[in-house]
Amino acid sequence: MSNAPLMPKATAVWLVDNTALTFDQVADFTKMHPLEVRAIADGDAAQGIKGMDPISNGQLTREEIEKGERDPNHRLRLEESKVVLPTAAKKKGPRYTPVSRRHERPSAILWLVRNHPELKDAQIMRLVGTTKTTIASVRDRTHWNASTLTPMDPVTLGLCSQIELDFEVQRAAKEKPTTTVYGGATLLPASETTRKDQPDYEQSEKDHDDLNVDAVFAKLKTIGGKKADDEE
Repeated sequence: MSNAPLMPKATAVWLVDNTALTFDQVADFTKMHPLEVRAIADGDAAQGIKGMDPISNGQLTREEIEKGERDPNHRLRLEESKVVLPTAAKKKGPRYTPVSRRHERPSAILWLVRNHPELKDAQIMRLVGTTKTTIASVRDRTHWNASTLTPMDPVTLGLCSQIELDFEVQRAAKEKPTTTVYGGATLLPASETTRKDQPDYEQSEKDHDDLNVDAVFAKLKTIGGKKADDEE
């Protein structure tokens, strides 16, 4: 609830005309400057404004006014409204952007596309209040002003707040699948590098022995063959 009454200037006119409250008390209750209240009392301001009774609309009680009239230091307390006003439902759709900022949206889109490629088109639309066609033209560099576009932070431009931008970025990061691909050779674990493969080792030793035996016999045969030829 607001701390000021409805129609504060009309309320001040009524209080000045119908109570003995001081200018400071009226100014404090209506959230106006004491000099403005004095001008109302002198007839220099609020001419033609009809006073509004704050008692009839439930913003002030007669007892509260009497307390203020008895004690100049008493500050009037605004009564809580008993009428519950309906809250306006938030409309879903693209964010409204002031006319003075609309020409800066392509620059903001270019900044978002380059710095946060994980953002979806719907998220960019919510942040800067644009359309899918504009986003696609900025991405494809087919925008009519693509040659002169410069990336600009939408927070700096006032198109969205930093909290809204961080929320959309975190949301996009959560929805994006985390697939990590490691390239190049990797180190083997210690259990693999220090493991002794005994069967392979024994087989290699056996092959090595067989190879040596065959070599020896082949050499002997060669020597024997040469010796037989010499004897003939």
